Amino acid sequence: MRERLEALKKDVLAELESIEQVSQVQELRVKFLGKKGLLTEILRGMGKLSAEERPLIGQLANEVREVIESKLDETKNLLDQAEIEKKLACEAIDVTLPGRMFHIGNRHPLTLVIEQIEDIFLGMGFTVAEGPEVESDYYNFETLNLPKDHPARDMQDSFYITEEILLRTHTSPVQVRTMEKMKGEVPVKIICPGRVYRRDNDDATHSHVFTQVEGLMVGENVRMSDLKGVLLAFARQMFSEDARIRLRPSFFPFTEPSAEVDVSCMFCGGHGCRVCKHTGWIEILGSGMVHPRVLEMAGYDPEKHTGFAFGMGVERIAMLKYNIDDIRHFYTNDLRFLKQFNRV
Repeated sequence: MRERLEALKKDVLAELESIEQVSQVQELRVKFLGKKGLLTEILRGMGKLSAEERPLIGQLANEVREVIESKLDETKNLLDQAEIEKKLACEAIDVTLPGRMFHIGNRHPLTLVIEQIEDIFLGMGFTVAEGPEVESDYYNFETLNLPKDHPARDMQDSFYITEEILLRTHTSPVQVRTMEKMKGEVPVKIICPGRVYRRDNDDATHSHVFTQVEGLMVGENVRMSDLKGVLLAFARQMFSEDARIRLRPSFFPFTEPSAEVDVSCMFCGGHGCRVCKHTGWIEILGSGMVHPRVLEMAGYDPEKHTGFAFGMGVERIAMLKYNIDDIRHFYTNDLRFLKQFNRV
């Protein structure tokens, strides 16, 4: 048995010399010192030894175990240290190398335009209101003087989720919700920016999802001239100090009277060019006096209160402001396009 113990020690030391990974150390530990290891197997024969030999073999077995454990721990420590040094060598940082340049993003052109529109109207005493993009049929249509059998609903080709729930086709529901929260109090002066959805064929000038900013003012003695004054101030701050506007009669179910608003062409100064089709004018938004029925459904007395509303497409404003020829540029995330807009 003495010879077998000495041979076991030599085998362990020999195998340790060829080990290259820490996991192999644990495998050797189990192989030689485990419950079913080789050392345990040898010691099972101690029952056959005489009383004089047992203490001597027991002492030798403990010495062999200590030597094996010591060598296993020593080898593991060496391999751990080598692994750390290897990792440090791979991750070494050369502090003399130049730093890497970070690409700083730009604000999206639509964001720039929305923020400019908000700043203009905030300066005129309006506040910003928001509402859900998934809207009920009641707020999207009925409270805006568009009952279910109204023929003007054909103008809104909508994305319905259920018969009563849809993706909003305009931000006008925010106006109604705000008036309801005000519970008949005046004045109401808000703008409502946000995404809207309509079924449409995407092309250079149309998109099934786009951005609107609508405005609402309700109070006593609010007149059409107030609407014109607000929109003229907006046009001059958005496009040019020399900008002029004109109102053309139109129809919207939720306003009466209604008007399309044109601005003098910012490219030719109103003299006529290809962009304005040689008319000198470019349409930018729709507007009108809030329909008495809409005021009444929102909790206001149309005999006492009047108001005006307007709505514009942010993409159209941005295309005019930055001379962009295709609405799809706003949604394709092409960095060549986005990098043209300076950070602010």
